[in-house]
Amino acid sequence: MSDLDALQAILGVNFKDESLLRQALVHRSYLNENTALHLASNERLEFLGDAVLGFVVANELYSRFPDFSEGELTKLRAALVRGETLNRIAASLQLGDYLYLGHGEEESGGRSRSRNLSCTLEAVIGAVFLDGGLDAVESFILKLLNSELDGVVEDKFAADYKSRLQQIIQSERKITPVYRTIEEVGPDHAKVFTVEVLAGDMILGRGSGRSKRAAEVDAARHALQGLVGG
Repeated sequence: MSDLDALQAILGVNFKDESLLRQALVHRSYLNENTALHLASNERLEFLGDAVLGFVVANELYSRFPDFSEGELTKLRAALVRGETLNRIAASLQLGDYLYLGHGEEESGGRSRSRNLSCTLEAVIGAVFLDGGLDAVESFILKLLNSELDGVVEDKFAADYKSRLQQIIQSERKITPVYRTIEEVGPDHAKVFTVEVLAGDMILGRGSGRSKRAAEVDAARHALQGLVGG
Protein backbone atom coordinates (compact mmCIF):
# COMPACT_ATOMS: atom_id res chain seq x y z
CA MET A 1 0.00 0.00 0.00
CA SER A 2 1.38 3.41 -0.97
CA ASP A 3 1.38 6.39 1.37
CA LEU A 4 -1.49 7.92 -0.57
CA ASP A 5 -3.47 4.67 -0.32
CA ALA A 6 -2.96 4.65 3.42
CA LEU A 7 -4.05 8.27 3.74
CA GLN A 8 -7.13 7.70 1.61
CA ALA A 9 -8.09 4.85 3.92
CA ILE A 10 -7.79 7.20 6.91
CA LEU A 11 -9.77 9.93 5.13
CA GLY A 12 -12.43 7.52 3.90
CA VAL A 13 -12.12 8.94 0.40
CA ASN A 14 -11.00 7.23 -2.80
CA PHE A 15 -9.61 9.80 -5.23
CA LYS A 16 -10.15 9.36 -8.94
CA ASP A 17 -7.19 11.72 -9.47
CA GLU A 18 -4.59 11.03 -6.79
CA SER A 19 -2.46 13.92 -8.00
CA LEU A 20 -4.96 16.26 -6.34
CA LEU A 21 -4.41 14.61 -2.99
CA ARG A 22 -0.64 14.72 -3.49
CA GLN A 23 -0.77 18.42 -4.30
CA ALA A 24 -2.77 19.04 -1.13
CA LEU A 25 0.19 17.69 0.86
CA VAL A 26 2.93 19.80 -0.75
CA HIS A 27 4.22 22.54 1.53
CA ARG A 28 5.92 25.54 -0.07
CA SER A 29 9.20 24.66 1.66
CA TYR A 30 9.39 21.39 -0.27
CA LEU A 31 9.32 23.21 -3.59
CA ASN A 32 12.01 25.63 -2.45
CA GLU A 33 14.38 22.69 -2.02
CA ASN A 34 13.16 20.66 -5.01
CA THR A 35 13.00 23.24 -7.77
CA ALA A 36 13.36 20.67 -10.58
CA LEU A 37 10.06 19.00 -9.68
CA HIS A 38 6.99 20.08 -11.61
CA LEU A 39 4.74 20.44 -8.60
CA ALA A 40 2.63 23.22 -7.13
CA SER A 41 2.23 23.92 -3.43
CA ASN A 42 -1.04 23.31 -1.64
CA GLU A 43 -1.80 27.02 -1.24
CA ARG A 44 -4.31 27.31 -4.09
CA LEU A 45 -6.14 24.21 -2.88
CA GLU A 46 -6.11 25.67 0.63
CA PHE A 47 -7.79 28.82 -0.69
CA LEU A 48 -10.48 26.78 -2.40
CA GLY A 49 -10.95 24.43 0.54
CA ASP A 50 -11.39 27.33 2.94
CA ALA A 51 -14.25 28.70 0.83
CA VAL A 52 -15.88 25.28 0.37
CA LEU A 53 -15.64 24.54 4.09
CA GLY A 54 -17.29 27.83 4.98
CA PHE A 55 -20.13 27.22 2.54
CA VAL A 56 -20.81 23.63 3.63
CA VAL A 57 -20.80 24.55 7.33
CA ALA A 58 -23.03 27.59 6.76
CA ASN A 59 -25.50 25.53 4.74
CA GLU A 60 -25.62 22.78 7.36
CA LEU A 61 -26.17 25.23 10.22
CA TYR A 62 -28.83 27.13 8.26
CA SER A 63 -30.72 23.90 7.56
CA ARG A 64 -30.28 22.31 10.97
CA PHE A 65 -31.20 25.35 13.08
CA PRO A 66 -34.04 27.26 11.40
CA ASP A 67 -34.77 29.27 14.57
CA PHE A 68 -31.22 30.57 15.07
CA SER A 69 -30.48 34.21 14.29
CA GLU A 70 -27.78 35.35 11.88
CA GLY A 71 -25.57 36.22 14.84
CA GLU A 72 -25.99 32.79 16.44
CA LEU A 73 -25.24 31.03 13.15
CA THR A 74 -22.15 33.18 12.63
CA LYS A 75 -20.79 32.28 16.06
CA LEU A 76 -21.33 28.57 15.50
CA ARG A 77 -19.69 28.70 12.08
CA ALA A 78 -16.69 30.57 13.47
CA ALA A 79 -16.24 27.94 16.18
CA LEU A 80 -16.30 25.14 13.63
CA VAL A 81 -13.94 26.59 11.01
CA ARG A 82 -11.38 28.21 13.30
CA GLY A 83 -7.78 27.08 13.14
CA GLU A 84 -7.86 25.34 16.51
CA THR A 85 -10.71 23.08 15.41
CA LEU A 86 -9.12 22.30 12.04
CA ASN A 87 -5.76 21.61 13.67
CA ARG A 88 -7.35 19.12 16.07
CA ILE A 89 -9.10 17.30 13.23
CA ALA A 90 -5.99 17.31 11.03
CA ALA A 91 -3.93 15.85 13.88
CA SER A 92 -6.51 13.08 14.39
CA LEU A 93 -6.17 12.24 10.68
CA GLN A 94 -2.35 12.15 10.99
CA LEU A 95 -2.00 14.59 8.10
CA GLY A 96 1.37 15.76 9.38
CA ASP A 97 2.85 12.33 8.66
CA TYR A 98 2.06 12.69 4.95
CA LEU A 99 3.26 16.24 4.30
CA TYR A 100 5.95 16.97 1.72
CA LEU A 101 8.25 19.32 3.63
CA GLY A 102 11.59 20.96 3.03
CA HIS A 103 14.45 19.87 5.27
CA GLY A 104 14.42 23.06 7.30
CA GLU A 105 10.69 22.94 7.88
CA GLU A 106 10.95 19.29 8.85
CA GLU A 107 13.75 19.94 11.34
CA SER A 108 11.84 22.82 12.96
CA GLY A 109 8.79 20.69 13.76
CA GLY A 110 6.75 21.45 10.67
CA ARG A 111 4.82 18.17 10.79
CA SER A 112 3.13 19.16 14.01
CA ARG A 113 2.90 22.93 13.43
CA SER A 114 -0.69 24.04 13.88
CA ARG A 115 -0.84 26.28 10.84
CA ASN A 116 0.60 23.59 8.58
CA LEU A 117 -1.99 21.09 9.78
CA SER A 118 -5.02 23.35 9.49
CA CYS A 119 -3.96 24.65 6.07
CA THR A 120 -3.32 21.12 4.82
CA LEU A 121 -6.79 20.02 5.93
CA GLU A 122 -8.30 22.90 3.98
CA ALA A 123 -6.21 21.89 0.96
CA VAL A 124 -7.46 18.31 1.26
CA ILE A 125 -11.02 19.62 1.38
CA GLY A 126 -10.31 21.57 -1.80
CA ALA A 127 -8.90 18.43 -3.42
CA VAL A 128 -11.96 16.37 -2.45
CA PHE A 129 -14.20 19.02 -3.96
CA LEU A 130 -12.33 19.10 -7.27
CA ASP A 131 -12.14 15.32 -7.44
CA GLY A 132 -15.66 14.37 -6.38
CA GLY A 133 -17.83 17.47 -6.49
CA LEU A 134 -20.07 19.15 -3.94
CA ASP A 135 -21.90 16.05 -2.68
CA ALA A 136 -18.63 14.24 -1.98
CA VAL A 137 -17.01 17.14 -0.16
CA GLU A 138 -20.16 17.88 1.83
CA SER A 139 -20.26 14.29 3.06
CA PHE A 140 -16.54 14.42 3.86
CA ILE A 141 -16.75 17.69 5.80
CA LEU A 142 -19.83 16.76 7.80
CA LYS A 143 -18.29 13.44 8.77
CA LEU A 144 -15.19 15.24 10.01
CA LEU A 145 -17.13 17.89 11.89
CA ASN A 146 -19.92 15.77 13.34
CA SER A 147 -18.62 15.56 16.91
CA GLU A 148 -17.34 19.16 16.79
CA LEU A 149 -20.77 20.36 15.68
CA ASP A 150 -22.48 18.51 18.51
CA GLY A 151 -20.00 20.02 20.95
CA VAL A 152 -20.38 23.66 19.93
CA VAL A 153 -24.18 23.40 19.84
CA GLU A 154 -24.18 21.82 23.28
CA ASP A 155 -21.95 24.64 24.54
CA LYS A 156 -24.33 27.23 23.11
CA PHE A 157 -27.37 25.71 24.79
CA ALA A 158 -25.42 25.24 28.01
CA ALA A 159 -24.55 28.92 28.05
CA ASP A 160 -28.13 29.93 27.23
CA TYR A 161 -30.06 27.74 29.66
CA LYS A 162 -27.62 27.51 32.55
CA SER A 163 -26.68 31.19 32.48
CA ARG A 164 -30.30 32.30 32.28
CA LEU A 165 -31.28 30.06 35.19
CA GLN A 166 -28.36 31.29 37.28
CA GLN A 167 -29.27 34.93 36.63
CA ILE A 168 -32.86 34.37 37.72
CA ILE A 169 -32.02 32.43 40.87
CA GLN A 170 -29.27 34.80 41.96
CA SER A 171 -31.52 37.79 41.35
CA GLU A 172 -34.52 36.38 43.18
CA ARG A 173 -32.93 34.23 45.92
CA LYS A 174 -29.33 35.47 46.15
CA ILE A 175 -27.96 31.93 45.77
CA THR A 176 -26.36 29.95 42.95
CA PRO A 177 -28.05 26.86 41.48
CA VAL A 178 -26.28 23.57 42.19
CA TYR A 179 -26.31 20.50 39.92
CA ARG A 180 -26.10 16.97 41.30
CA THR A 181 -26.02 13.65 39.47
CA ILE A 182 -28.64 11.28 40.84
CA GLU A 183 -28.38 8.38 38.41
CA GLU A 184 -26.07 6.79 35.84
CA VAL A 185 -27.39 3.89 33.78
CA GLY A 186 -26.12 1.87 30.84
CA PRO A 187 -22.71 0.64 29.68
CA ASP A 188 -19.75 3.02 29.55
CA HIS A 189 -20.08 3.58 25.81
CA ALA A 190 -23.78 4.43 26.04
CA LYS A 191 -24.27 5.77 29.56
CA VAL A 192 -27.23 8.04 30.36
CA PHE A 193 -26.98 10.52 33.22
CA THR A 194 -29.82 12.03 35.23
CA VAL A 195 -29.16 15.34 36.98
CA GLU A 196 -31.16 17.57 39.32
CA VAL A 197 -30.66 21.30 39.70
CA LEU A 198 -31.37 22.79 43.09
CA ALA A 199 -31.68 26.20 44.71
CA GLY A 200 -30.86 25.46 48.33
CA ASP A 201 -33.00 22.45 49.23
CA MET A 202 -35.55 23.06 46.48
CA ILE A 203 -35.38 20.91 43.35
CA LEU A 204 -35.95 23.20 40.37
CA GLY A 205 -35.72 20.69 37.58
CA ARG A 206 -34.46 17.32 36.43
CA GLY A 207 -32.85 16.34 33.13
CA SER A 208 -31.04 13.52 31.40
CA GLY A 209 -28.40 13.19 28.69
CA ARG A 210 -25.52 11.18 27.30
CA SER A 211 -23.06 13.29 29.29
CA LYS A 212 -23.28 15.06 32.63
CA ARG A 213 -23.05 18.39 30.83
CA ALA A 214 -25.95 17.53 28.53
CA ALA A 215 -28.01 16.36 31.50
CA GLU A 216 -27.31 19.63 33.34
CA VAL A 217 -28.46 21.62 30.31
CA ASP A 218 -31.66 19.57 30.16
CA ALA A 219 -32.24 20.09 33.89
CA ALA A 220 -31.75 23.85 33.52
CA ARG A 221 -34.18 23.88 30.59
CA HIS A 222 -36.84 22.10 32.63
CA ALA A 223 -36.22 24.41 35.57
CA LEU A 224 -36.73 27.47 33.37
CA GLN A 225 -39.96 26.03 32.01
CA GLY A 226 -41.22 25.70 35.57
CA LEU A 227 -40.10 29.16 36.61
CA VAL A 228 -40.91 31.33 33.59
CA GLY A 229 -42.59 29.03 31.12
CA GLY A 230 -39.61 28.86 28.80
